[in-house]
Amino acid sequence: MATSSSSWSRLRWPIKAIIIALPLLGLAYLATENGLFDRKTESFQDETVATETPAQKESSTEKEKDKETTTKSTSTGELRTFNFQPEKPVDGELKGIVEVGATGFNSFVINMDKEKRWEIKSKDFGQSLAYEGLATTDDIRVGLKKYISAMFDKGVKSKNVHFIISSGAQKEPKTITISSELKKMGFIVNLVTPEQEGKLALKSALPPAYNESAFVVDMGSGNTKIAWFTNNSITALETPGSKYYEKDAKDDEVYNTVKTKAGQIPQGKREVCFIIGGIPFELANQHRQGEERYTVLKAPAEYKGDKPKMKSGLNIYKALVDATGCDTFVFDWDANFSIGFLLALNN
Repeated sequence: MATSSSSWSRLRWPIKAIIIALPLLGLAYLATENGLFDRKTESFQDETVATETPAQKESSTEKEKDKETTTKSTSTGELRTFNFQPEKPVDGELKGIVEVGATGFNSFVINMDKEKRWEIKSKDFGQSLAYEGLATTDDIRVGLKKYISAMFDKGVKSKNVHFIISSGAQKEPKTITISSELKKMGFIVNLVTPEQEGKLALKSALPPAYNESAFVVDMGSGNTKIAWFTNNSITALETPGSKYYEKDAKDDEVYNTVKTKAGQIPQGKREVCFIIGGIPFELANQHRQGEERYTVLKAPAEYKGDKPKMKSGLNIYKALVDATGCDTFVFDWDANFSIGFLLALNN
């Protein structure tokens, strides 16, 4: 591991902290009753061996020195930064994915090479037409065509366009309408389970050099996923999402549930948490430095939340901290489970 336990122990919270698949016809996986993808066409790698590719191995040693959080003083106080730069893809190909999430349509285009090295090329977070009482069948058709056309305009080939429905979105009644319209349009609808979603989030957010020392959290509105490597496979657990208050769930009950689940993370995997999702985005956005890829979050107590969703998210965040003792939660501005889906495809 790049950072010794003594190095991490010198960092304390009081320090001010910085920072669907919709393939076109014949190119997607069929979602089976147990949530796994049909492997008759392309293969969906449900597990990732906790080893690095030859190219990643070659450079991991050199990058060990970058696996540090550093502290610098600014006019607004001391800020922690995460000094790590992922490898750039070599001779990559553009791939796109449209995601129906618990709060609306999103789309992403990445450049990815054969070694699964990738970089974000574009990201579009759409309006919540599906869940705010505004969605009609025409809305859905127009929205989907908009995102797909935008990908074509960016140079993504039709065979490389995918569509995915998140586990949180599947809990929304209007997802049935969306799925029905997609089928009428000739698309194969793909679903992911919470467990798969957690694994996909890890594929996207966890740098290979951190396989043995870190875990990943994806805090969504419908649920929160916690994932880490266990030997040659990925362990992923589901806990409540940041909109648990809509289900009349109590703060202390959710806190205890999250703390119990997070307590299963092995001690050796708790040096760093790579965290993604809506609430972590809002937190990191308060003190992002320029266009940095990674922002180290502050301690939960240093954030204020007046809105129910923020309060709930901070409650989940605090439970994660209390359960693991980890003081380095790193928000990744580019990673998400949808990109993890692209990385899990066998090309």
